[in-house]
Parts: sequence; structure tokens; C-alpha cells
Amino acid sequence: MWSTFFVTDEEGRTVVPGAAGAPGMVAPGGPPQAAGGLATLMGGRSTFAGSKRRRTTSTGRGMSEAQEGKIKLAFFVAIVGVVLTVLGVGTEFWVELAPSKNFYNNLTCLTAHYGLWKGCTKTLWVADIDPERESCGPAELPGESNCTYFKFFTTGENTVLFQKTTEKNLNVAAAMLAMFSLFLMVMGAICITMSLSKEILFFLKPASICFILSGVLVLLSLMVFHQSVLSFLASDHTVPLHHELSWSVSCIGCAGAVLIVGGILFLLLALPCSPWQKCLPHKEDNS
Repeated sequence: MWSTFFVTDEEGRTVVPGAAGAPGMVAPGGPPQAAGGLATLMGGRSTFAGSKRRRTTSTGRGMSEAQEGKIKLAFFVAIVGVVLTVLGVGTEFWVELAPSKNFYNNLTCLTAHYGLWKGCTKTLWVADIDPERESCGPAELPGESNCTYFKFFTTGENTVLFQKTTEKNLNVAAAMLAMFSLFLMVMGAICITMSLSKEILFFLKPASICFILSGVLVLLSLMVFHQSVLSFLASDHTVPLHHELSWSVSCIGCAGAVLIVGGILFLLLALPCSPWQKCLPHKEDNS
């Protein structure tokens, strides 16, 4: 007694597979088919899938899991730089200014600190200050604080602290450099997101340029701000001040270095071959 099974092809016809080279059996409700039809059909499907894989690779979308992991790691490094930049730009502890702690009276003293956008003055109790410290501060001590945004961003007026006048042009230039660096960070993050979602390595090159330039601009902003502080101190010598750069500047300096490193990592990942190995011409596999 014959034991048979039926196979339906893509056109809805029912065939009975037979031995290779032998005529196939006629299935009920379907026309006779060759026994090799099923093998040919399956071979065609395999060929179609193979051509599809080759076509995907030729368009640059064949990103391996190892490449994706390296890109995500470099992106994490760049994100750390972005977070440090936002933290530094958004805070006002770039520089601390303080006269002698006994300049006004023996009970209280005045200290000030400011950043890119606003400045704060703070009244401290002399008893809370370290006896070995000659100047008033640090600004983290408890006291009455008063913070105001700089007017040279709105009305163009300079700010006077301890009878010294800020350098408006340098302060505005430092702030604009910081903002433009943040814009480049956003553009770089968009490029990396598109590279990971579309699996295209081409977007790594513009992303690397954006992050490297943003790191350079962050460091330039820090240099311009320091020059503005020196100009501020030189504007009047009536009140001797002790000045020191605070923790916001540390965040900005670290952010610039991290962003440049992240951009270099993206540039290395975008290269067609490893920079530590000799680049050999790619030989296509014709098998």
C-alpha cells in the first residue's frame, strides 16, 4: 500500500514529490508536475535569499553586532561629555571672587561667584570661615545669597562687582561658543542615532566631526572666559580680590577632553580597516 504526502507550491498547485529524474505522481485536484519541481523551487528560494543578503551588504547596511557594540560604547563616552558640558554651562560656579575676610568688618564678609549667564553675591559669617584662610569663602558655606542674570545679554549693560566692571564682549563670546558647541553635540547625537537605526556607517564621519569641533569649542569657551576674568580683575585695583576657578570649570575642561576622545573613536570606527593593521584590498568571495 502506497504511503504518500502532498506538497503545495507557491501557485497553489499540489504535487507529489518523487525520485530525482522520475516523473512525479499526479495529485488529486492538481496538474502533473515534475519530481524535480520541489527541489528547483527550494533552490530558487535559496538563491533569492542569497541575492537579497548580498544586496543588503552592498548598500552598506550590513552592520555586525561587534560594530554596533563599539559604536554604542563610543556614543556613551560622547554622552558623558555632553552631560558634563550641560552641567558646567548651566551652573554659575566658574570663578569665585573674595576680598579679605576682614575687609568690611569682623563679623561678616562678602564673596561672589559667577558663570556664563549670572552672578551671585553671598554674605558669610567670619566665624564660619577657616581661621587659616585669609580671604572670604568658600562660596559653599551657608549665608545670604543674591543671584541675578547678567544684563549684557538683554540691555547691553556691564555688571559691577567689588567696584570692578565685567568685560562684556569676552563674556558674550564665551557664552556663544558654549551654545554653538551644544548645537554641534545635538547634531552629532542625531547622526549616531541614524547610524544605529539605519545601520549605515556613513553617519559616523559627520558625527565625529561634530563631537571633535564641539570639544574644541568648549575648551575655547573656557579660555575666553578666563581671559574675561583677568580683564575684570584688571579693571580696578581699589579692592584687592582673591580669585580661583571653581568646579564648573573642571566640568567644562573634562567635557572638552571627553568629547574630543569620543569624536576620535567615531572617526576610527568609520575607517574602512583597522588603523593598527595593514589595509589590504578587499577580495570578493565568488563562491
